[in-house]
Amino acid sequence: MKNIFNNKIILITGGTGSFGKKFVEMVLKSSKPKKLIIFSRDEMKQYEMGKKFNQKNVRYFVGDIRDSDRLHRAFNGVDIVVHAAALKIVPTAEYNPFEAVKTNVIGAENIINIAIDNGIKLVMALSTDKAVNPINLYGATKLCAEKMFIAANNYSPHGTRFSVVRYGNVFGSRGSIVPHFNECKKNGIIPITDKRMTRFWITLEQGVNFVISSIDQMQGGEIFIPKIPSMKIVDLACTVAPNCKIKIIGIRPGEKLHEVLVSADDARYTIEKNDRYIICPDVLFSKRPKIIGKRLPDNFIGYTSDTNDKWFSSEDLKKLIKE
Repeated sequence: MKNIFNNKIILITGGTGSFGKKFVEMVLKSSKPKKLIIFSRDEMKQYEMGKKFNQKNVRYFVGDIRDSDRLHRAFNGVDIVVHAAALKIVPTAEYNPFEAVKTNVIGAENIINIAIDNGIKLVMALSTDKAVNPINLYGATKLCAEKMFIAANNYSPHGTRFSVVRYGNVFGSRGSIVPHFNECKKNGIIPITDKRMTRFWITLEQGVNFVISSIDQMQGGEIFIPKIPSMKIVDLACTVAPNCKIKIIGIRPGEKLHEVLVSADDARYTIEKNDRYIICPDVLFSKRPKIIGKRLPDNFIGYTSDTNDKWFSSEDLKKLIKE
C-alpha cells in the first residue's frame, strides 16, 4: 500500500458493504490514516462495524449519496474518496429502475459536484463488467456513472482527479452467488440459468488491493481493469455443492451468457500492463503525463469471460473456500 493513505482523510461511500469492510480492515492494518470515514445509509451495520473497528480515527457518517447536503457535510476536509455505494442487484434494478437511476446516476453526479466543491484530491469510483455493452438497467446506470466520472476531470478548477476501477464478480461478497448456492444446498437443488454461462471472478482482498494500487497510479480519467480468471457458473455450483442436483431455470431478464471487461471499441484507447488493462481517456486532461504501457493490437476482439486465457479451476475454488 506504500504510504498513500498515511496522514490522509479518506471517505468511503457504501462503507458498510462487503468491499467497504475489507477496505477498512486492510487500510488500518497497513497504513496510518488521519481519519477514515464510513458513509452509508444503514445505522445498524455501522453499529456492528463500529464494534470491530473501534479506533478513534474511524468515524461513522449516516447518510445517502442521493442527499447532496449530507454529502457536503461529510466531504468537508476529505483528501481521498472511494465511491462504492450502489444499487447492484440486476433483477432489483430491472423492477425498480427509477431507484437505481437515483442512486447510481444522480448519486454519482452528487459525488462529483461535491468532491469538486470541497477540493478533494482523488476520487476513485467502483464499477462492474456489466457496464460494458450493457443489456440491463444496472449495467446502463454504471456505464453512465463511468462516463460521468471520467468527464468530471474537465470540470474541476481545484484539480480534483477522478478515475474508475472496473472488475467482475466478487467471491463471497454480500449478495453474490456463492452464499446463494450455500443456501440452496439445504434443499439439495442448485438453480443454474444456463450451463454455458461464464463470469469473471475476484476475491475481496484482491479487489481492495487492486483499488488501492489504482489510486496510487491514477492521474485522472483512467478506467483500471484487473486481469482476473473466469469460471463457468455450473463448475462453480458443482464445486460448492457437489452432492446437489443441478436445475436449469433459464436466463433471467437482463442477464448475459458471458461478461466483458474490455470491449473491442475500448481497445483503441487501452494499454496493457502485467496485471491490468488501463482504458485511457481519449482527451488528456490538464497536460497530465501520458500513461506508459503496451498498446493493444488492432485485431483485439475484447477481454471477455468466455475467451479469457486465465481460468479458475475447481481445485482453486476448493482452496479458496477452505481459506
